[in-house]
Amino acid sequence: MKQIIGVLVFAIVASFSAQAQSISKNALGLRLGDNDGFGGEVSYQRYLKENNRLEFDLGWRSSNNVDAFKLVGLYQWVMPIENRFNWFVGVGAGLGSFDSGQNDGTFALVAGDIGIEYNFDFPLILSLDVRPELGFNDSYSDDLDLDIALGIRYQF
Repeated sequence: MKQIIGVLVFAIVASFSAQAQSISKNALGLRLGDNDGFGGEVSYQRYLKENNRLEFDLGWRSSNNVDAFKLVGLYQWVMPIENRFNWFVGVGAGLGSFDSGQNDGTFALVAGDIGIEYNFDFPLILSLDVRPELGFNDSYSDDLDLDIALGIRYQF
């Protein structure tokens, strides 16, 4: 009986350490998406503990008559699937500025995030995620927008 308990404890500890190693300490790259117009973001991810990380995205959006610049921070939970695949979910907030030609100003937003990522054998990670964003500014965006994006990041 003691051997069975010992094996179970070892298996649990090994699974946690394997999951902890699935997230790199740092990742830097691009996140390209479509949220009311094409936009790109410089994206940085920072490992916190076990299956948690922070993600910061600094980007721009260009749509019909509005250009926007924003910074979003997210707290993410990362869960391994298998064969180098992980899925993640997160919550966060952001600030930004916009120029619509006739009107300009600032806005705030809250965001969620859900996606899937693949870790290559070399230090590269490819992800696809959906980020619902709720903006707070009557002149820019006060409704729910879905930002779907493809990310590519170098891990170090």
